[in-house]
Amino acid sequence: MHSNIAQSGKGVPVILIHGLGGNLTSWDVVAGKLAKRFRVIRYDLRGHGDSGNPRGPWSLDDFIEDLASIVKQLSLEEFHLVGFSLGGLIGQGFTLKYPDLVQKLVIVSAVAGRTEEERQKVIERVKNLENGDLDTNVELAMERWFSPAFRNDYPERVKKRFDTLMANDPQGYLNAYRVFGNGDLAQELHHITCPTLIMTGEDDPGSSARMSELMHRKIKNSRLEILPGLRHSVLVESPETVVSKIDDFL
Repeated sequence: MHSNIAQSGKGVPVILIHGLGGNLTSWDVVAGKLAKRFRVIRYDLRGHGDSGNPRGPWSLDDFIEDLASIVKQLSLEEFHLVGFSLGGLIGQGFTLKYPDLVQKLVIVSAVAGRTEEERQKVIERVKNLENGDLDTNVELAMERWFSPAFRNDYPERVKKRFDTLMANDPQGYLNAYRVFGNGDLAQELHHITCPTLIMTGEDDPGSSARMSELMHRKIKNSRLEILPGLRHSVLVESPETVVSKIDDFL
């Protein structure tokens, strides 16, 4: 499968994995700062942006192996890995499968240890997509992703994220959503031994502080950052805060 890749900067490689319904431009602010001292590698996930969109269904391992193919293509031996949301789940899975390749791991706004109620909410959103009801999911997403004040004060930034979501292929988005909805590696996270930074927004209802605290307990060599006042889309609401925490950690 073809993966669309962008690179900038020099130094130790840092791979950035975007979230569901995004693309590699989700990392523009973060990549701009990190490229001052790292070789920053970004790519579009399958079914997103300008990467391939193979026929589904897909599995989490498909996303992990897409990344493994990029690592092989670029002849990378060691690197730092940073994942947001679905990208954070992929980062967890990749580090578990290829522990010798990842020097440091950063998990941003990701899921682990969903309750049955939380799992049912995601299944309901998948069913909405299967029934062609994208609008309901998008409105619910905007509520989860952005604080009311941010939506009111920065409508153009919210619209840009909305437009990025809507530009993705609907079937690819559905295939990826199924993987996101079914993916949960909480029971395996204790096997991760590399230094790990775990971050989420204090008010993120889907990738909650409780989930990040669980990851922090499971991953012994980890640091936890709960970002005050933020919901899910921390890369849009406060990218400067996120990149400052990542840059300091790396």
